[in-house]
Amino acid sequence: MLVPLNVPGMPPRPVATRRTTRQIMVGNVPVGGDAPVSVQSMTTTLTSDVNATLQQIAQLTTAGCQIVRVAVPTQDDADALKEIARKSSIPVIADIHFQPKYVFAAIDAGCAAVRVNPGNIKQFDDKVKEIARAATDAGIPIRIGVNAGSLDKRLLTKYGKATPEALVESALWECSLFEEHGYRDIKISVKHSDPVVMVNAYRLLSQQCDYPLHLGVTEAGPAFQGTIKSAVAFGALLSEGIGDTIRVSLSTPPVEEVKVGLQILESLNLKKRGLEIVSCPGCGRAQVDVWKLADEVTAGLDGLDAPLRVAVMGCVVNGPGEAREADLGVASGNGKGQIFIKGVPVRTVPESRIVETLIEEALKLVEAMPEEERESRAGSPTVVVS
Repeated sequence: MLVPLNVPGMPPRPVATRRTTRQIMVGNVPVGGDAPVSVQSMTTTLTSDVNATLQQIAQLTTAGCQIVRVAVPTQDDADALKEIARKSSIPVIADIHFQPKYVFAAIDAGCAAVRVNPGNIKQFDDKVKEIARAATDAGIPIRIGVNAGSLDKRLLTKYGKATPEALVESALWECSLFEEHGYRDIKISVKHSDPVVMVNAYRLLSQQCDYPLHLGVTEAGPAFQGTIKSAVAFGALLSEGIGDTIRVSLSTPPVEEVKVGLQILESLNLKKRGLEIVSCPGCGRAQVDVWKLADEVTAGLDGLDAPLRVAVMGCVVNGPGEAREADLGVASGNGKGQIFIKGVPVRTVPESRIVETLIEEALKLVEAMPEEERESRAGSPTVVVS
């Protein structure tokens, strides 16, 4: 007799107890404290092109992005911030380098936060008191974003290169300047393109302050390489409870960054799972074209907005077990597929009807879900190769 496992119905365990931090508000998104880890991205448009920037922000929002950053290298970009901040449906962070005057412009424009890079803003230290007062009056936080590629020359001379210690010292020094003026509405990032250096920097930083931390592997690279580097680094830190917001930096359209970031959080049970396709990689035991089967099911369920786990398996070794542990599954072989719903085998269908049957049953399961359980992110299915 088969025993329904109903694993999807069991509450997922978080990967680790979160590090205790102070909480800040980035617009309407809580960061730190007991708030969930949030996903950020950054627009690639010219910020001065308001329509293009807002359109990209809308695409990012649809993909699940919760906070967006926009670059402000020119006065035209600064002038565009007010309309962008007002019309964006998610909080907008202004990214400031080189010119302190744009920090004040971003605050006046109503941005939800400002990111500053102390290593490359001339006379930044002399402006801290004014910036702290303006940010306090506006009630917005500041992210002190230290990058290995733009580290203060004094620290490069001291350490020889951008070591974890150098990154952390830079961040905490700038924090201390704000703290002198009673300002502690701060988030910190210490990014490096080397995941090992980045991980060690955040570990060190987490031991020396209680500020919320924004995780990022800067200049991570093209999609494949950057995804691997980010997943490894974020996984290491988040599994230790370190990290309050994340941004996956890829040389791709920014929507892809959001997809990767969400999947990292879902994989660690730090975010409610969306639609997940579990499929086997195929081997000499497979009696169906499992690659084709999985692709067709994935395409058929694309855009389904629900936390649903669907297993598409191609042989009798792991197939029945994986199919029973999913909300919906199929164990295929000998020209047919055995359909499982919530761990129970319900019927067997010809191979030619497997895809349509899975799609049909998936829609029934979603329709039967309570509305609060159905709330999840829309978008492409997550595909996990078993």
